[in-house]
Amino acid sequence: MIQGTTSDAGKTTLVAGLCRLFADLGVNVAPFKPQNMALNSAVTPCGGEIGRAQALQAKAARLPLSVDFNPILLKPNSDTGAQVIVHGKALTHKISSNMEAGEYHQYKKQAMQAVLESHQRLTQAYDLIVVEGAGSPAEVNLREGDIANMGFAEAVDCPVLIIADIDKGGVFAQLVGTLMLLSQSEQDRVAGFIINRFRGDIKLLEPGLKWLEEKTYKPVLGVLPYLHGLDISSEDALATQQNNINNITKVRVVVLVYPHMSNHTDFDALRHHNDIDCQFLFATGSAEETSVEKVAIPGCDLIILPGSKNVRSDLDFLRQRGWDTDIAKHLRYQGKVIGICGGYQMLGEIISDPQGLEGEIGASKGLGYFPMQTQLKAEKTLTNVVGSMQLGEKEATIKGYEIHAGESTLTNKQPAIKNLVNTLHAQQSLESVGLDLDKGMLSADEQVAGCYIHGLFDQPKALQLFMDWLGFSVVEAPSIEILEEQAIERVNKACQSHLDIAKIQDIVEAWYK
Repeated sequence: MIQGTTSDAGKTTLVAGLCRLFADLGVNVAPFKPQNMALNSAVTPCGGEIGRAQALQAKAARLPLSVDFNPILLKPNSDTGAQVIVHGKALTHKISSNMEAGEYHQYKKQAMQAVLESHQRLTQAYDLIVVEGAGSPAEVNLREGDIANMGFAEAVDCPVLIIADIDKGGVFAQLVGTLMLLSQSEQDRVAGFIINRFRGDIKLLEPGLKWLEEKTYKPVLGVLPYLHGLDISSEDALATQQNNINNITKVRVVVLVYPHMSNHTDFDALRHHNDIDCQFLFATGSAEETSVEKVAIPGCDLIILPGSKNVRSDLDFLRQRGWDTDIAKHLRYQGKVIGICGGYQMLGEIISDPQGLEGEIGASKGLGYFPMQTQLKAEKTLTNVVGSMQLGEKEATIKGYEIHAGESTLTNKQPAIKNLVNTLHAQQSLESVGLDLDKGMLSADEQVAGCYIHGLFDQPKALQLFMDWLGFSVVEAPSIEILEEQAIERVNKACQSHLDIAKIQDIVEAWYK
């Protein structure tokens, strides 16, 4: 099991690297994360939902996605509460899927049973399970009922490697302090340390490594280098860095960032494109605050309203910052707007939440660009999608996935709108095929688009179609799948070069003898 001294220590990346490394060695290996808290998720072939980091790790292991790779997924919808997803599905019926922190703490015994069921199935199907912890195992206030770190490791009796990020400084304090805060039995199962993101002369670090081993009686199993430019799917950290190499861009895109923004990996293809300047617009505060920072949307060609885990609250946040007025002005000047998932719902007329699934019971007025009303329901739509996207006279194949709790219906039976995504030819009419609101809409003037599908920009031809819609001719987009594969291989090679893999294998074999 890989545990970290902090969040973002490199657990996700290391597990992905080890999964690829062992898969290449012919080991039947699978990733596993007992409990994940993230707003980035993926859809499995069976229609379940898991953290996107585990989808990446499954790809590294060359496996199809499974809900058992991430049996408990927590999707925060407020500062103190989250939706609880067990074996790919949100809790329903007798147990509410939305829990405050205290409620979830009481639920952990049941959650642990789900975790152990998944782990048991994986151990029967695979020779090696590489487990990722969550946050830090030294959070003393969360020790009782822990299912994410040492609580799980003790339950299944597995060895633990602890990884720490040296780039932030204080790596020796992180490792020694973490170890000292563990119980004796937990300390005993720590089989070694890994230091991550090192840059500099390794000889200058060696005295510290020797001191660490003498102080803790634990071996340092490797020092991974800082991999410059590594861009790999994270659990929740919003990656905003541009990857343009020529610093000359043609297309200006602004993504609105609200407090409960979800699935921001939708925009990785935009960040990687040399001809696109993809800006993420932040504003401080929350929708509940009376005094808020107002940051105007800068001039651009496309405004994107991303997904949201609390759509009505984020819509309030948007309005309080004056972004609704900025969007209207942008459209008057012939700019384009697209909403994805929760952002798509915001473009409609009404969003209602009669059960209080995402907050207070009630309804909110949408931005009114589509004749559509959305009602949030407990049962989610979880599906992978393949279709044809049409903009203007052109079309392109689109692959993506839907994850949403809303059910949208028309408020006008004869709307002046078009399908955005379907599998039909452009000459077929709405009268012959009907309007599929789940697959999206395009306004009659073709300035406003929206759909429930995540991953719209990931296919190069589809991204090219969006740029044509904006009136720009750009170079061919990079393939997100290829870029992700290249990132996995970089981590794999770093693990091969800088970790003592033989000793790690010895630790695993000795532990289970």
